[in-house]
Amino acid sequence: MNKYPLLFLMGPTAIGKTACAIGLAKRVHGEIINVDSAQVFEQMHVGTAKPSDAELAEVPHHLVDVIDPALSYSAARFCDDAIEAIADIRNRGRTPVLAGGTMLYFNALEQGLAELPEADEAVRSRLLREAREIGWPAMHEKLSAVDPVAAKRIHPNDPQRTQRALEVYELTGKTLSEWQANTRSRLPEPVFKFALLPAERQWLHARIEQRFFSMLDNDFLLEVERLRQNPHLHAELPSMRSVGYRQAWQHLDGHSTYDEFVQQGLAASRQLAKRQMTWIRGMKNVHTITCDDERNTSWQVQAAMDLLSAHYSDEIDTP
Repeated sequence: MNKYPLLFLMGPTAIGKTACAIGLAKRVHGEIINVDSAQVFEQMHVGTAKPSDAELAEVPHHLVDVIDPALSYSAARFCDDAIEAIADIRNRGRTPVLAGGTMLYFNALEQGLAELPEADEAVRSRLLREAREIGWPAMHEKLSAVDPVAAKRIHPNDPQRTQRALEVYELTGKTLSEWQANTRSRLPEPVFKFALLPAERQWLHARIEQRFFSMLDNDFLLEVERLRQNPHLHAELPSMRSVGYRQAWQHLDGHSTYDEFVQQGLAASRQLAKRQMTWIRGMKNVHTITCDDERNTSWQVQAAMDLLSAHYSDEIDTP
């Protein structure tokens, strides 16, 4: 059988990417490469909706639990690791299925990354201190003044990327947008892109709420309490700024009641989903698979296989 193309499976949080990716990987003789910036961290299981041990056993997974949460994991590091995993999977005659919701990582692989300067701890610490004083919305306004293109792309509630854009400008005198103007794809071959999207936004919001309360029932706050006992972890780390973890940390610090924490966590999850869908709709050549109550995982996988067959009928034999 001729090889299947490299596959992307994208979608907003809580839409069911894990189950669909496993089903799709089974059909295309594939292995899954995680494209979720929180699932790369060890010790963060419940709040990231990481695949269960049973799900991990169904299909080989790559780039899950690869780094300590006290460390940073960049888009550049992801690209290096993903390219290595793609080569490894291809060398064994199997199909790489890149699945997740971190659209920055997908974009970095497909469009390339600029050769940005290394992080400077002194500048980064000063920006964090300034953010504590004036707030991240005000920091985002500062970014708008020097790099309106990047500010338009970066959400005001995304402190990590806002900080990085300001840091790059301070270190080099060039905006992040200028650095990113000339990039090229890191992918070793063409890619076929799927996106799971909701038929109606309210359906996805209900899924998000169901997911969030399921996390709470599975001791998400206890997981965060255990992480807080690690002296190397603090609230400003990228891992602890992940959606859900940031709100839980603030709640455990006494900055919100339990009900306020729940509402903040749900709001942040809905905002994340909105940003993810905006990214997807701005990408080219994405094959959309619409999700709702009637369309279960088996239907989604078959829809993906039908799309593959329609585009590659002369090159591959789909089961």
